[in-house]
Amino acid sequence: MADTTGWPTSLWIVRHGESLGNVARDLAMRDGLARIDIETRDVDVPLSPLGGSQADAVGHWFAAMPADERPEIVLSSPYMRARQTARRIVEEGAIPVERVATDERLREKEFGVLDRLTARGIEESHPDQAEFRRILGKFYHRPPGGESWCDVILRLRSMLDTVSLHYGGKRVLIVGHQVVVLCLRYVIERLDEEAILAIDRQTEVANCGITHYEREGGELSLRRYNFTAPMRREGTPVTAEPDRKAAAG
Repeated sequence: MADTTGWPTSLWIVRHGESLGNVARDLAMRDGLARIDIETRDVDVPLSPLGGSQADAVGHWFAAMPADERPEIVLSSPYMRARQTARRIVEEGAIPVERVATDERLREKEFGVLDRLTARGIEESHPDQAEFRRILGKFYHRPPGGESWCDVILRLRSMLDTVSLHYGGKRVLIVGHQVVVLCLRYVIERLDEEAILAIDRQTEVANCGITHYEREGGELSLRRYNFTAPMRREGTPVTAEPDRKAAAG
């Protein structure tokens, strides 16, 4: 039976592995293009071959743990790159779950009219939005048809309430996106705008970077952030590119 009085005993939050969208973004930035060349919907962008290897390395790290310390529940963004990451971690990690449960509240931040644009593309196509973002900052700026970080935080509060209700006392793994990782830290650690943006400025969240909490005295305590040792141990390159939006936040 789940302990419905509070947090999971262990909580891991993993950003998806490198995606073909990350690769396309790198090429667009390298060539100074305004638009990122991706043919599919964002939700359908898959992992790159390297992203698959990154997920496997995280799975091997879990497999080295005693069986009674590995995740019991695995939740994922519905986006393909996150679902693929979660499945590979489960398979390579010998994690005994019947299925990976998807939760749309873990989806990528929505960028609206700024989707698929680089910083150059935003300045050229939507200079008003570039100015609004400079004034408001990424935490509060909501592009037309898109979300601010506050909007992401609102849905993640609801998602964490569900986790606490149904998976209290369990060991839970969440697979999501860069902004999701940061906004979950904001909620769990009761941070403010200044604190979470300072963390964001320090480093990009690595593809398959691990954030790890343990429950202590009814609260979650941060043990690791942006942990990439599982990939480095296997000689798997670590990548930390922002998801496809470039300057869109």
